[in-house]
Amino acid sequence: MLAFAALGLGQWPSRVWERYEAEMQDPVEDPPDARRKGEFTIGRLRYRSPMDRRGFGGYARWGIDANKGDRLFVGILQRLTRIDVSPIENIIDVDSDDMFNTPFLFAVSVGDWQLSASQAQRLGEYLRRGGFLMVDDFHNDREWAIFMEGIRQMGLAGQVHELADSSAAFHVVFDLDERVRVPGANVVHGSGIERGGIEPHWRGIMDTNGRMLVAINLRIGSNSERTWLKGEPFSSPDCTRAANSCRHSAAAAGIRDPRNPELSS
Repeated sequence: MLAFAALGLGQWPSRVWERYEAEMQDPVEDPPDARRKGEFTIGRLRYRSPMDRRGFGGYARWGIDANKGDRLFVGILQRLTRIDVSPIENIIDVDSDDMFNTPFLFAVSVGDWQLSASQAQRLGEYLRRGGFLMVDDFHNDREWAIFMEGIRQMGLAGQVHELADSSAAFHVVFDLDERVRVPGANVVHGSGIERGGIEPHWRGIMDTNGRMLVAINLRIGSNSERTWLKGEPFSSPDCTRAANSCRHSAAAAGIRDPRNPELSS
């Protein structure tokens, strides 16, 4: 009996998301409590792209800054809020209905995604039921057009808003009176401009009741910045960037449950 138990334990992967590590830019070891379930979990969207593994170190576009960036995001939330955050991210495949159990999804480099009709339909339904998507790290007009094509496939076109300083998104946990552009790690010591994207934008896609469905960081590389922090104390701009991350998570924690379309927001 003990032998069978030992055999079963031996079949657990050494890391929860080991099967996806070949697609990640920067996979890291799991914390000791990796399988603990918190009240809030960061979902990382695993999508497809024609640019997967093409000259980017062999990793997929969805896996940029994964999963080191996600773990640092978790740490920031734990440090700056009282949210009971799961110790690691939950990787949600775009073809999986498991997204309906994950109210907060985060997607990187969405200027390179390519959604099938069924994938777009699933994401659109997820958002209409109460799910929340935050997108980051895309920069120029071509990438914006590709991202918006995915949004149109979901049936969400025509609802993009530039977020004003007074937007509730900037006043959920902290009052963010000044927004800071976050350059990617590859350009932070240079021009700060990546792939031709000059002016940063904070945008949102709203439903007819004004609830934010998608938070958009255009021409901002906040997840890249989180990924390449080396453990130094945050400077003042770094604290602002951390707060920017927290505001979306705190907002997402209070949205309706996407498993039940009848729940009110």
